[in-house]
Amino acid sequence: MSIIDQPKDWFASLSLPNGVLPILVVAGVLLVLGFYTATDPARLDSSQILSGSDYVGYAVCHRITDRSFTIAGRQLPLCARCTGMYLGIVLAFVVLLFAGRQRWSNLPPLSVLIALGFFMLIMAFDGLNSYSHFFPEIPHLYEPRNWLRLTTGMGTGLAMGIIVFPALAQTLWKQQIIRPSVADLKELLGFVILALILIALVLSNQPVILYVLGLASAAGVLLILTTVNTIAALIILKKDARAEKLQQIIVPLLIGLTIAIVQVALISFLRFTITGTMTGFPGI
Repeated sequence: MSIIDQPKDWFASLSLPNGVLPILVVAGVLLVLGFYTATDPARLDSSQILSGSDYVGYAVCHRITDRSFTIAGRQLPLCARCTGMYLGIVLAFVVLLFAGRQRWSNLPPLSVLIALGFFMLIMAFDGLNSYSHFFPEIPHLYEPRNWLRLTTGMGTGLAMGIIVFPALAQTLWKQQIIRPSVADLKELLGFVILALILIALVLSNQPVILYVLGLASAAGVLLILTTVNTIAALIILKKDARAEKLQQIIVPLLIGLTIAIVQVALISFLRFTITGTMTGFPGI
């Protein structure tokens, strides 16, 4: 395997424009598109578009209404925790892609992994406390809040994205850059700052912003499923670490996406057949 060991570092710090500026540009474009479509109902029926995203969320999320954010009474495709988690995955992938780290194949150092593990433990703790409220006889430590679900989900989503991204690089590329996707805690702090901005945008309760981020969270479901499916397919078929050009990764990624769409469709169909509802579960 040919290894590139002296790459140009496009991501010395997220505090630099070439780390943050592309994210702000993408966010700006999405918000402009959101305003363009949302200010004139004739341009787009947002309810219909979100309804399509509902099926994606329905495959992976409980979609309990009172645990979800809403746009004018219409709930988002994913619950508050899953919204944060899948937005965190999208954020991690987008930052690393814009930073030019698509071939960086090492996991982050131990200090970063410990921090990411801590993010996941916090979500697990908050999730258990939240779940305990389904059973009034079970003691719980505090009253669950959707902003807590969103925040802890965002931390776990960052962890998932930062860990899975280099695994995809290992599986796709023949020529890899043997460096960690996130070098240190300083770079991780940059992700956290961007995540806090996303959290603030969700909590702003502005319909257009929620509309755009709701779609992005549903896209995050397909993103992580596509990634995992691509990794698994290439390893099973013994076709991993062979791509040398960008064009050579298109087919594996399309295979992963196709499998993801089939998974979402099948799970949503089976769940609706069993429960008969698109939100929550019968009796909840």
